Amino acid sequence: MTARSRHDRRRRGTQYASVLRDNRMGSASDHAPSLAHSTPREAEFNWRWVSGMMVIVLSGLLLLFSTADVFYVRSIAVGGQRYLTKEEVFAFTKVANTHIFWIDPQQVRANLLLSPSIADARVWLGWPPHMVNILIEEREPAIVWEQDGQALWVDIQGRMMQQRQDNPQLIRVSAASDAPQGVFSDDGRVDEDIVIGALQLQALLPEATLLRYDTVKGLGIADSNGWNVWFGTGRHMQEKMAIYRAITRDIQARGIQASEVNIVNPDAPFYVTAWGR
Repeated sequence: MTARSRHDRRRRGTQYASVLRDNRMGSASDHAPSLAHSTPREAEFNWRWVSGMMVIVLSGLLLLFSTADVFYVRSIAVGGQRYLTKEEVFAFTKVANTHIFWIDPQQVRANLLLSPSIADARVWLGWPPHMVNILIEEREPAIVWEQDGQALWVDIQGRMMQQRQDNPQLIRVSAASDAPQGVFSDDGRVDEDIVIGALQLQALLPEATLLRYDTVKGLGIADSNGWNVWFGTGRHMQEKMAIYRAITRDIQARGIQASEVNIVNPDAPFYVTAWGR
């Protein structure tokens, strides 16, 4: 290789390297100022602006929710009621004029269950206009309990509640003034045996609309023959009814003038004549 060729080769190599170095330097000088001075300031400015707007919006919403009249409960949405009115259910909830943020659905349910007329309730919250939503299950009356001029409904478990309408299909039980002695259980209910006995007698005597109740003799009727018939209480009314009909046939066959037939104890029934037992 001649000396000229080697010189030209070194020259071309030097120029190529120079071009590479120049390109790198040019690229760094062109972009460095933009990264160092423009981008960070723009990002910092945008974040602070967004954060400030979020604080303002959330503060406004909180103020609106806490002071706006629309979020105070003035009425409720109720379903499932048959005898109770919407206004009565609303009174039981104890949430009138309360802010929706302070209402606990479980506490509202507990308040509703304090009513003797409500067996169960479901409560959930929503947005206006129906912020408090309630679905109730009412107790069904089984008999009408009459005492001292007052009529009350009694359900199958003996719970007493206000009579809300006339229902001729319910058997009425008229109790003497001293009936609370031995009638009510410790929690204020009518003895369940009284309710069950009354329902069984109603089924066995569909023509009867009124039963009597005596604290000693239990449930009874005024027979069409002019006798007072006492059946006691409990679940064995069908057996007692059969005994009563047998005694009735015997009395009528013998021409006895009876004043009372007592089948409280089916193992020892008896009747009372006009002149004594």
